[in-house]
Order: sequence, then structure tokens, then C-alpha cells
Amino acid sequence: MKPLAHPTRNERDWEALAVEVFAELHQLGFDGVGITRQAFGEGEAAAMAVMERLAGREGLLATRDAGDNLVVSLPDEAPGPYILVGSHLDSVPRGGNFDGVAGVLAGLMVLARMKSEGITPPRPVRVIGLRGEESPWFGKPYIGSLALLGALKPQDLDLRQRDGARSLAEALAGVGIDVEKVREGTPLVDKRDIAAFLELHIEQGPVMVARAWPTAVVTGIRGNIRHQRILCQGQAGHSGAVPRWLRKDAVFALAELVSRLDEHWRVLLERGLDLVVTVGIVATNPEDHASTRIPGEVAFSFEIRSQSRETLEAFYVLFETECANIARERGVKFVFDRRQDAAPGRMDEGWVKHLVEASRRLGLPAETIASGAGHDAAVFANAGIPAAMVFVRNEHGSHNPDEAMAIADFLAGVDLLYEALTKEP
Repeated sequence: MKPLAHPTRNERDWEALAVEVFAELHQLGFDGVGITRQAFGEGEAAAMAVMERLAGREGLLATRDAGDNLVVSLPDEAPGPYILVGSHLDSVPRGGNFDGVAGVLAGLMVLARMKSEGITPPRPVRVIGLRGEESPWFGKPYIGSLALLGALKPQDLDLRQRDGARSLAEALAGVGIDVEKVREGTPLVDKRDIAAFLELHIEQGPVMVARAWPTAVVTGIRGNIRHQRILCQGQAGHSGAVPRWLRKDAVFALAELVSRLDEHWRVLLERGLDLVVTVGIVATNPEDHASTRIPGEVAFSFEIRSQSRETLEAFYVLFETECANIARERGVKFVFDRRQDAAPGRMDEGWVKHLVEASRRLGLPAETIASGAGHDAAVFANAGIPAAMVFVRNEHGSHNPDEAMAIADFLAGVDLLYEALTKEP
């Protein structure tokens, strides 16, 4: 299904603007394989500079908030609580060109169009380009939005960058953020001033492509529990000299753990529960592993996601129980790093309805979808701020260089935001 053009879109070539900006972002972020915009690093800063220059070119006001996020507004903004529209500016290593930045550009294009058409929205609208949403850089997602809303935990500040070069506290201080306020849990913005948070984002799964939806409205965001690095410790030995009954093989122990978790997952899905389970990293020590050596140690990551906090906690208990069972049966030991939690986020029902109605008016699919991936919108929702999301169709998944969002679909998403923000919810 092809999106329809907005019936009141003015004569300006918004498509050319979007193509130009995405091309510049790609050029600045390309690492030879994909797109890399390191949180609190050069890539993220370069993307922020692109958006800042665009705002100035369009006659919009661009500032930085106390969390060093980019904030853009109309020059004649009315007083009162404002609707915040945006997404994040960082990417995963070797990711795609649209994850995050599409939402920031969409917000800027909405504001530019309001200014171009002389439209005063029912509520003031501000656009935000958030820092540090992606977890690979410091092992924790939503850093920018959590810090902004006073929800970053003190121990999170001790997390180290993936290359070990600096702590999160050092990274925040490096861009001028008051680390002590963050450590104390003091919000860097008055939450009472934010009437709502809206985020446009590419869908990171295959559902919208399969159903031929250019846009959809998000109903909820899965939360997660994850460990970046767990060690299964057994005992190394000669592969030909130690019989099965005397082995303490770390890899076979991990394989059995993953198999048992997969069976639990299958049963819970059959019962109708929302759950995904991933072991994304598995590695023996390259300094001592060999084809003739029984592995004495294997490191792995663990992640579960669900829209239900109860489901997350219940499956985590199953995970701990199976680790204990296998440790006893196979003579191994599981050593855990600190557990990381991200709460599920329910989108505001009023805004979901408003966006669905706006979709219908524009001739777009009036469809809703749950988000399997995490987004900053969940942080705002869990801080008590009404939040909503628009998904845009995207082929080939996300967190890879092959993200493929059609510009026509992106413009349909911009139209949808514009329609919703220029009409009373």
C-alpha cells in the first residue's frame, strides 16, 4: 500500500530536504561497513550538528538542555506546557542510517512546515535530539532520557564504555552535564512542563512490510532484563583424555541451559504470554581455547523482553533456577555481572486514539502495533508523561547496515505527526 500525499502539504519540496539530510548523515556516520554514531562521541555529535544547522537554516531556535540534548522550537513559541517530539541521535556500531535520527528529522520537518505555513499549534511543540539511547556503548539503554528525567541509577555512572576508555560519569561530564545532579536523581528538566512525548521511529521488525503498512501507531513497548556478560566456569582438560562423566565442560553446560530456556519459552508462548529470549554473545577465551581442549570457561550475554513486567520477572526466576540446576548437575559455576532492567512502557490511550484518527483522515492505515524493541518513549511513559509513537515501515530489520526506509513512507509519518500536532488531541 502506498501512502497518500497530505492534502494540504505546501509546494515546498520536503522530499528533497529529507533526501539531502539523510545523505549527509550517512556520509558523516559511515564507518566502511555501516553507520556508527557513538553515544557521547564524535558520531553522535556530528549528527546533532547536522540537525542544529538545519534548524538554523529553517529559522527555528536551537538550544541544548541540561542533559546536552538538542532542543528546537518555533521562534514565536507560546507559553505553557509543550509537547516534546523526537528520538535519539546515536546508533549501534555498524548500524543503519535511519534508526533514531529519522524521528529527530521528522520533528524538525514538522516545525519547519508549521513555520512555513504560518500554523500555530494548539500546544507549543519542541523537538528533542536525545543522547545515548543505544545500549552497546555503556551496556545500558536510554541514558540520555533517564538522566534528563532523574531516573539514571547512581551505580550506572560507574559503567564503562565498551572499549574501557572511560566511565559513563566521565562521558557525561565531558559534554557538560552536572554529574552530581544525575547521581542524586535530580531531573534536569521540569517534568510538569512536558505535556506529552511523541516519537517517530522505523519499525525494527518485519510486520509492517509483511502487512504493507507505511505507518502504524504503537500501543506499547517491551521492557527487558539483560546481562551483558555471564561466565560459565567449568574445568579445562584434554579433549581425548577426560570421559563424559568426569567432565566439567562449560560449553556443554551453556548449550544445555539455552536448550532448557528455549523449551520454557515455547511453553509460555503457547500459553499466550508475550516474550522473546536472546543469547546474543557466546565466546570462549581466545587466549586458551583450542579444538583439543575441553573449554573451562565460556562468556555469554542474556536478554529477555516482554510487555509484561510479571512475565519478565517470572522468566528470570526460571533462568536463575536452571542455572543453579545445571551448575549442580555438571559441576560448573555461573558468575553474573550486574543485572540491567528497562521497564515496559504503555503508550497513552488518548494519544493512540488521536493518532489512529489522524491516520484515518490522511488515508493511511488506521492500524496499531506493539514494539518489540525499546525506545525513549518508554522512559517518558514510566515517568508519568503521556507518550505515543508512530512507526514507519522499514525493510531488512534494524541494527544493521541494510535498513531500508522509503522516503515516501517517512514523509507519510511526518504528515501523520503534523496532522496530530496541529489538531487538538
